Amino acid sequence: MKELYRNLKKSRLPWFLFYAGLTVELLMVIVDKSNYVNPIEGQLFRLTFFLFACKLFLTDYRARGWCAVVLLEAAAFVSYRVTGENDLIRLVTFVAACKDIPLRQMLKYTFYVTLAGCLAIIMLSVTGIYGQISLTQAYGHEPLETTLYIGEEPVQETRYTLGMGHPNALACMFLMLVVLGVYIWFSSMKWYSYLFVMLLNVGVYLLTGSKTGGLLVAAFLAAACLFRYCRFLRERSLIYVCGLLVFLLCLGFSLDAAVCAQRVRDAQWNEFFYTDSRDDRHIELLARIDRFLSGRIISLTDSENNDGMIQTWSLFSEPNNMNYYFDMGWVKLFYRYGVVPGLLYTLAMFMLLWKIYRHRDACGLLVFAALAVYTVIEAHLISVYLGRNFLLMIMGSYLTRPVPERNDPGYAAGD
Repeated sequence: MKELYRNLKKSRLPWFLFYAGLTVELLMVIVDKSNYVNPIEGQLFRLTFFLFACKLFLTDYRARGWCAVVLLEAAAFVSYRVTGENDLIRLVTFVAACKDIPLRQMLKYTFYVTLAGCLAIIMLSVTGIYGQISLTQAYGHEPLETTLYIGEEPVQETRYTLGMGHPNALACMFLMLVVLGVYIWFSSMKWYSYLFVMLLNVGVYLLTGSKTGGLLVAAFLAAACLFRYCRFLRERSLIYVCGLLVFLLCLGFSLDAAVCAQRVRDAQWNEFFYTDSRDDRHIELLARIDRFLSGRIISLTDSENNDGMIQTWSLFSEPNNMNYYFDMGWVKLFYRYGVVPGLLYTLAMFMLLWKIYRHRDACGLLVFAALAVYTVIEAHLISVYLGRNFLLMIMGSYLTRPVPERNDPGYAAGD
């Protein structure tokens, strides 16, 4: 039996198990982005967990690695017992199963499957076979005073979804494909490649009107092009410190929003009716930022219990928190899964950033920062669908391999 087990670990079976599970996860992401409702989603989640668990069972870990996996699975099991959802068990198993799978190989596979799925949705939509090509509704860009306080009807607009249900979903998938594609082919991209993608970004913005996605893609492309042609910047510790500061700022702002959302709503009300926010400058600043974010902060006060605000957080969440949705991703992490799992996830992100720094992976730093900023505003990555968050694959690869020495060939930035 021991000999059989060793032979299985050395065979291609672990590789096939992992990619079978990854394929199902990616296809579920594509189905979720379409108008089709998946009736067997729960069974597919169990299937992918089984496949990744089998891959993990056939993976070589040292004693310290197995201890870390067991402890994280224990925390995830507590979350499952409290909330009734197995999201975290599946997540820990998936990240641990990424060990020994070549990073760029699985990222390329993820890119091609996701791109093919998105193109299929778009083609079905534009040909009229399945899915709406556009969506006409109010998108909440009018001043809050005219709609919420005065009660005027918001202006409706027509924006393009190309089969993905909402314009923001189309812009989101474009952002994910751009970030993933640039990371994969960073070392071979030329300046005209960045220009071409930037023009595509302009086109997607004209279709969707998504300012967040358009600005973030533009900033990411500009920074990636800079690092591509200014190689000396990749070795500078300062840029990695800046990445850490961006991450801390994202977490700090999200925590601040969860604490002060009700005060922000009251300040906006008072400012409209009394021309005075009747609060300090800190809340006034948050209120101005919230207007730029289309009311995402005050959306945390839309429910009877102010779901999302910090008083609704708990150590391991609760079943009621599984079914309430809002946009702010980092707030959703702590609200939906609890403070303890949220802290463990952010700790893993800090460890990933450290590994990115030690490998001098400048493009990895840009991916890390861009997704951290995006998660402040949108909750795309904080999801039951593991295939949405390709950062989990980067985490599973980096956190399970040693740091190369400076004289190793693999030490070069971006390798």
